[in-house]
Amino acid sequence: MKTLLSVDPGGPDTLELRDVPDPAPGLGELRVRVLACALNYPDVLVIEDKYQVRPPRPFAPGFEISGVVEAAGDGVTGWSPGDRLIAVLPYGGLAEKAIVKVERAVRIDADRDAAEGAALILTYGTTIYALADRGGLKPGETLLVLGAAGGIGLSAIEVGKAMGATVVAAVSSEEKAAAAKAAGADRTLIYGRGPFDKEGAKALAQAFKEAVGPKGADVIYDPVGGDYCEPALRSIAWEGRYLVIGFPAGIPKPPLNLTLLKSCDIRGVFWGAFTERDPARNREHIEQLLRWWGEGRIRPRIDRTYTLAEGGAAIGRLGSRDAVGKVVVKIADS
Repeated sequence: MKTLLSVDPGGPDTLELRDVPDPAPGLGELRVRVLACALNYPDVLVIEDKYQVRPPRPFAPGFEISGVVEAAGDGVTGWSPGDRLIAVLPYGGLAEKAIVKVERAVRIDADRDAAEGAALILTYGTTIYALADRGGLKPGETLLVLGAAGGIGLSAIEVGKAMGATVVAAVSSEEKAAAAKAAGADRTLIYGRGPFDKEGAKALAQAFKEAVGPKGADVIYDPVGGDYCEPALRSIAWEGRYLVIGFPAGIPKPPLNLTLLKSCDIRGVFWGAFTERDPARNREHIEQLLRWWGEGRIRPRIDRTYTLAEGGAAIGRLGSRDAVGKVVVKIADS
């Protein structure tokens, strides 16, 4: 089989397309023919050794896949060759075949779109955990989403609306504002690209305040970080919840006096650890996401698709922060 490997630390141009033997499923595992692999910002980081998890090299990046079962290892019941599934892997998605632990496999109907399926679990799973469990988002509350036109941001708009919130989407261009509105955002705000000087940060804080209204944002969903954090935090409501998702713009250092003044919380969101610690709750979330997907209330937007040989370019597209929605590598036809 062919796979795109990170052999040495570096950018997307360091990845190598190689032929390797097909993997054999072990106890409690499935071998899957990969149809599509959706990329996420951790894929940008992991090949440069900048992610919190460092797989042993050589490894194939890619966490989210959709695929077709080819073979089952010992101890597996309820799965047969030809069954369709989606799954989140520790790594290894940019390959023609992958091994999936059976407890990580999520069955989907054969007629579901492979690219959308690959783009569902990690992104929307992170978001529903963030908004429901960490943010305690309630119907009628105001949700401010930063980086709202990326795959994770668009998922926050859709899940926020499904949970009954008023959603304010912050983006960096008119094109991205249109995508946010199409996903269901009630209001949009276009901001400039950082870094910001003192006056620029003050102006951005004022823009956030005007966008969310005089009460402030009950929940702020931040997958961006950097210079956007403190201005957004200044727009939070009394007893609001600021959700830390990621840091593509840099790790921020918010002044903690703001949490005192607003009696608000800054809450971390580590979905991967949550799935290990509370798999039953995670399964409930996934079942809810599948229902919403079936009802059309959520639908992953695909920015661009690439072939396996173009996987490095796909990661580069994601790293540029220009993508509107999810970047997906199509590996095989369904």
